[in-house]
Amino acid sequence: MLKDDLLSSLRQKGLSEPIINAFLKVKREDFVPDHLAPYVYEDISLPIEVGSTISQPSTVAFMLNLLDLKQGQKILEIGSGSGYSLALMSEIIKDGKIYGVELIERLAIKSKTLLANDSNIEVINRSGLQGLPEFAPYDRILISASCPNKEYLSPFIEQLKDTGILVAAVHQSIWQIKKEKSVLTEKEFPGFVFVPLIKDFKESKE
Repeated sequence: MLKDDLLSSLRQKGLSEPIINAFLKVKREDFVPDHLAPYVYEDISLPIEVGSTISQPSTVAFMLNLLDLKQGQKILEIGSGSGYSLALMSEIIKDGKIYGVELIERLAIKSKTLLANDSNIEVINRSGLQGLPEFAPYDRILISASCPNKEYLSPFIEQLKDTGILVAAVHQSIWQIKKEKSVLTEKEFPGFVFVPLIKDFKESKE
């Protein structure tokens, strides 16, 4: 699949122009191993490091759409991996601050290097199971690796601003949780596949 074909497919899904434009401008090939270049614009996940993957573009776009990103927001991504979603979010919000938390050191270093010229983004190499409380609260939180159950979301919900939105992979569903006046509104979208966040917990204990 060519990049134009991918963009056309995303448009057919009814995604906003800011999201489409971000996928146009951000080069996915920069975030995957060179030997996978022939597959870079296929709508599939691709392996990157130590069992991690870069999610398929349509899944990333769907999650970004649920986040309802706005300019000037403060955003947290847990399991930021290669940095692809960080770059897309930065392109969408134009200005603001985005924190990416990634446990795997090699991925964190690579993504820091790739994104070094983007002043919106800061990549932090550590476990993300407790979020990033020192910079909370956040307008938006994205959890890109799968939590085993919704109980894992508690620290992230606490770090979410009132009127904030959390989008998280839980088991094999995507959940959108909106917080308003301390009341949570939840929607579940099943049928997805993610690398498990529980690996973060196991590795952090080794």
